[in-house]
Parts: sequence; C-alpha cells; structure tokens
Amino acid sequence: MSVVRLRQAAKESVSGLPREFWWLWTSTLVNRLGGFVATFLAMYLTVDRGYSALFAGLVGALHGLGGAVSAVVAGVLTDRLGRRPTLLVSQLSTAVTVATLGFVQNPVAIAVVACLVGMTSNASRPAVQAMIADIVAPGDRVRAFALNYWAINLGFAVSAAAAGLIARHGYLTLFLADAGMTLMCAVIVFGKVPESRPERERAAEGAAVESEREVGLGAVLRDRRFMAVVALSFLVATLIQQAFVALPVAMGADGLSSTDFGVAIATNGVLIVAVQIPVTRFLEHRDPAPLLMVSALLTGAGFGLTAFAGSVGMYALAVMVWTVGEIINSPTQMGLVARLSPTHGRGRYQGMYTLSWSLASLIAPLAGGAVMDRFGADALWAASAVVGLVAAGGYVALGRALRSRPAAGDFGGGVDVGAGAASGAVSGPASGAGAASVSGAGAASGAGAGAVSASGAGPASGAGAVSAGGAGAASGGGVPAVGAGSS
Repeated sequence: MSVVRLRQAAKESVSGLPREFWWLWTSTLVNRLGGFVATFLAMYLTVDRGYSALFAGLVGALHGLGGAVSAVVAGVLTDRLGRRPTLLVSQLSTAVTVATLGFVQNPVAIAVVACLVGMTSNASRPAVQAMIADIVAPGDRVRAFALNYWAINLGFAVSAAAAGLIARHGYLTLFLADAGMTLMCAVIVFGKVPESRPERERAAEGAAVESEREVGLGAVLRDRRFMAVVALSFLVATLIQQAFVALPVAMGADGLSSTDFGVAIATNGVLIVAVQIPVTRFLEHRDPAPLLMVSALLTGAGFGLTAFAGSVGMYALAVMVWTVGEIINSPTQMGLVARLSPTHGRGRYQGMYTLSWSLASLIAPLAGGAVMDRFGADALWAASAVVGLVAAGGYVALGRALRSRPAAGDFGGGVDVGAGAASGAVSGPASGAGAASVSGAGAASGAGAGAVSASGAGPASGAGAVSAGGAGAASGGGVPAVGAGSS
C-alpha cells in the first residue's frame, strides 16, 4: 500500500467525529497512560510485599467483586442519572481509593481497599460506552469504538513499559501517579464533555412507562442471545485476566523482574495499537460467529503456549498470539452488544456486558492462584487452552442460533418483527442509535431484545451502520478490560 493510500486511510479513520467524542477519547487516553496499579498489583503483592500467589489471587478476586457489583449498578445509574454524573463520580472516587491503596499495610485493609478500587474504577465503563453511542452517528460508531479501544491500548502500552521502570524506585509512586492521572480525567470530563443521555419522547405517558419496562434489567436477562454473548465473553475474559495475575506471578517464579513483565505485557498494547484499526475495517461487515470462534482459539492457544516460555522473548511471543485473538474478539463482540442495546437501555446492556469481565476478574484470580499453588503454572496454561476450545464451540453454537432465527441486518436485509423490534411509541423498524448491521445490508436492527427506538419511526440509519467497540476496556484498569481494561 502506498504512502498516499495510508495517509488517506488514516484520515478517513479519524475524520467526521464530533468534538465531544475527542474530549472523551482524550480522557480515556490520559486514564490509561496512568493505569499502573491494576497491571502491577499482583507483582507488587508477591514480589515487593512477599505475599503468596493465593493471596494475590484473593486480592485480585476482590477487585473483580467490586467491579461486578458496580457494573450493573453503574449501568442503571447511567440510564437514570446520566452518563456524565456517573463518570465523574467514578473517576473522583477511583483517584481517592487508588491513592489509599498505596498507603495501607495491613493485609485485610489491602483486600478491602482493592475491592473498593475495583468498584469505583469499573463504574466508568457503562457510562463511557453509552456516551460514545449517544454522541456519535450510527454510521461512525464502529470507528469511534475502535479509536477509543485504540486509545486504551496505546495508553496501556506506554504505562506498562513505564511502570516497570518506575517500580524500581518504589511502588508508592505508581499508586500516586495512577490517582493523579485519574483525577486529570475527571477534570477533562467536567470541563469539556457534556451530558449525552437521549431525552425520551413522551408521545403518551403510558407509552413511555411501557418502554422503560421493556428495557429494564429483566428484559436484558431474558434476551437469550445477548446473554449467550455475555456468557461466552466471560470465558474469554477469564483467559485474558490471567495476564494480570497468573502471568506476572509465573514470570516472577522464573526469576524475571517487574521490568521484564512490563516489556512482555507491553507487547499486547503495542500490537493492538499497530493493527487494531485496519483489522477492524476488515472485520466490521463479516459474519461474527466464525470470527469469534477463531478469536477464542487464538486466545486459548496463546495462554497455552505460555507453558513453554522461560525467557522474556518467549513470554512476549505467547502474548502476541493471544493478543491477535483479543484484537479479533473485541470489535466483533462489541458489534453484537451494540446491536442488542436499545437507545434508552444502553447503560443497562453495557453494564451487563461489563459484568462478564467483572465476574472474570473475580473468578480468574482465585482459580489461577489456586491452580498454580496446587498443580503448578503449566497446569493452568493447559487448562486455559481447554477453556479456549470450549468458548470456540460456544461461538459456533451461537452462530447457528443467529442463523436459524436471524435478526434483520444480521446477514441480510429486512425488518425484525420479533422481540427485538420495539418502539417507545409506535411499533416499527429500528432507528437511530443502537441499530446496527454486521453485514451492512438493509435496515438494521438488534438481535434478541433488539434495537429499540424512542419514536419507532424510520429505518435504520445507513445501509452499513455497524456498531462495535472496545472494552472497555477497558478497560479497564481493565479488565482490566480488554487488553488493559480501563479504570
């Protein structure tokens, strides 16, 4: 590809997005540039403080428990109170709890504060993801989510490498720097990012009440295909979470330093930054099930390959393999989530999807730490390969279910007349935000619970309006979310 074509592709990737999105994108980048704590927490506990891998896993699990609690609550608050208030409260409280974690010494206090850090940091995810869907036009959302995910991993790549060097001078510096950068994010959001929650059109009071009932948490849980995506996301997330608990512990046991871990894990962020956007342009109009199956196989294979690693180079190679799986998984899976998210229920849907990563953050550290303590690291990496195979099989089954009862816009045109085509006032084709098509053909609507329109008027915007995104996240301190997650 010529330099001119590369420049044109880069220009098309960033042009046409609203100013509010770029301020939100900037806050995400700043947040991840300072996302030191979640990445190095396990190594801090085992190498610097001398605790066991099991205790590090317990602390990581409590961090995930806090995130699991806040995921659903923050999703509801995002819809009820607004995106901006939820985001500001999350960021301010995260700055306080992260700084506190750097000073506490008692193991019980460490565990409790880590749980609070998980709770406060994870609360921002549903708000950020819903806000992007609100302020970006349907046809541009795939680019917007991909760019946000790109910012998460650019920040992660830099922070992971820098944190390993900073940790040589004391881990307290990492905690305070993380808190300071998170506080800077809150300043950016407060000064530059307006509230974006859509106003509900109340043609009739009864219709508005009924629409609210349709996008409640009960409706989300009854959306079988969406919940299948959540369940499979959980399996993949349990693998990726091992990169932040089991992987640093295993590298430490091999005699490698925090700097070595920083170099190896930074490979994840560097690779995502290098190829995520062009790969997303290739993936966005394709059948998601085969892509997700391949992503699960690569993720499982990458962590399985870790069993053969003994040097920084081999660990970095294993990271590269599962990172390719992550690159495929994130935009493809978020495309499914976006298709299922009704306009006035985006917070709840995003909160439930975030819950899959939060539960993985809770369970993966406990399981990983216990397996490593009892059976050794190699057993954990072998089990990871098996989990990847199971998830791949699940995605194959999900693809069959989608093809047997496809929603409009899944792999062809038409209007969804099932449970997914709903309207706050008048029943009709899906419209506005949340209506997306993976194939880019015809009038798009969600699958399962589907795309809900506030007014019920009009076809989906654009033939190829596809919505996809990143994690978060995270993001987590990550999931730490996808890649790194976002705090």
